[in-house]
Amino acid sequence: MTASNPLYDESHPYPRPGHGQPVPGVHLGTTSQLMNRITRQLGSQLSLVSLDGTRRPTPPALVLVAHGSRDPRALATVLTLVERVRELRPQLPVHLGHIELNEPLLPDTLASLGTRRAVLVPLLLTRGHHVKYDIPEAAAAARADTVTAAPLGPHPLLVETLYARLVQAGWPGTLSAGRRRASAVVLAAAGSRAPDSAADTRRTARLLAERLGVPVVPAYASAATPTVPEAVRALTARGRHRIALASCFAAPGRFATECAGAAPWIAADPLGAHPAMARLVVHRYDRALAAWEPSAAPALASA
Repeated sequence: MTASNPLYDESHPYPRPGHGQPVPGVHLGTTSQLMNRITRQLGSQLSLVSLDGTRRPTPPALVLVAHGSRDPRALATVLTLVERVRELRPQLPVHLGHIELNEPLLPDTLASLGTRRAVLVPLLLTRGHHVKYDIPEAAAAARADTVTAAPLGPHPLLVETLYARLVQAGWPGTLSAGRRRASAVVLAAAGSRAPDSAADTRRTARLLAERLGVPVVPAYASAATPTVPEAVRALTARGRHRIALASCFAAPGRFATECAGAAPWIAADPLGAHPAMARLVVHRYDRALAAWEPSAAPALASA
């Protein structure tokens, strides 16, 4: 794992989800950061007022739904991503809910919204069990007026992030013909028994292969095959000896760490709070809102 370009900056002021207060133990940072935060909050308030002085209706909230992890880096990373989404769309109420392991849990976030409508954007990368069942069931149990967006993958912005992380880890900008013949990438993902999930991961692998010009083989941390070591062995048998690992995980955690440990060459960091991921979250929100409430979407589609 590369030590440069950390997934989060401990000096950055992370707002507590759904509130205007910083997370305990996190410093406000520089005066410039504080002024930027105040400016964004003021801009958010002004954006709700029309030119004639009347108040525009508040758009449905965006609830970013993360899986949750015992790794403290995961929560810090997700909080950074939430802040970047707020920076992209200052007028939009942005909240965070977890499926498990971290607070706030999704049912608590939905309860805090009261009667406000919301678009749930999964911080998940395929159409697995959580997207198909757990998130909609939590929304139904909360009797919340919500719609669930598509997962973040496959999508070109996801591939842009995977490529950027590989370059940060040491993937060369150009490859000679000989290096190209010897190189390959293993796309490490969590894994699922859902056929749609595997199809989504394979599609992401194909898009990344087109970007890199080398074979990209999906591999999984659990519930599916091949594993990362199995994929590495298969590529080695095909004469590919420079094998990098692309980490198709939203944030640091046990699966990401285990997969990186099996990389024979470079291992990229997880997707994290890369700017392209923030743009992808907003894109999924806009697409879901356009299908749910077509008249409201055009005013929000400028990010």
